[in-house]
Order: sequence, then C-alpha cells, then structure tokens
Amino acid sequence: MRTKRKVSLTLDEALCADIEKAAKTFNIAKSQLAQKAFRLWLKNETEALMAKGYKEMAEEDKAFAELTFQSQREIL
Repeated sequence: MRTKRKVSLTLDEALCADIEKAAKTFNIAKSQLAQKAFRLWLKNETEALMAKGYKEMAEEDKAFAELTFQSQREIL
C-alpha cells in the first residue's frame, strides 16, 4: 500500500526559485521541503485557532463569573 500521493501545485516563479535554492542549500528533496512547510503551516494555523478559542472562552467565563458574583452578592 502506498503511503504517499503525488500532487500538482501551481506556484509563482519566484517562489519556485526560492524552493529550489532552499532544497539545494539544505540538501533535501523539494517534496520533503514542501511537507515540512505544510506541516508547519498546519501547526501554526491550529495553534492560532486554539489561542483564539481559548481567548473567547476566557472572555465568556469572565462574563459568567461576574454575573454569578453579582447574583451571589444580591442573595447575601
């Protein structure tokens, strides 16, 4: 069973030149370089979405805590 798939991409000429230069500089295949770049992008995007979600949750939690604190003060 194959564990890799071949894909086709359309990239700017300048980016292609940079990719080829980086592959030669770091002595890795362009496909390895692309895999690393895609994994890094996915990691960064996932972390950014998680950070946004945690921030939104914190704001909701703070608003709920303030509401319940007010209610408790009224009861006491």
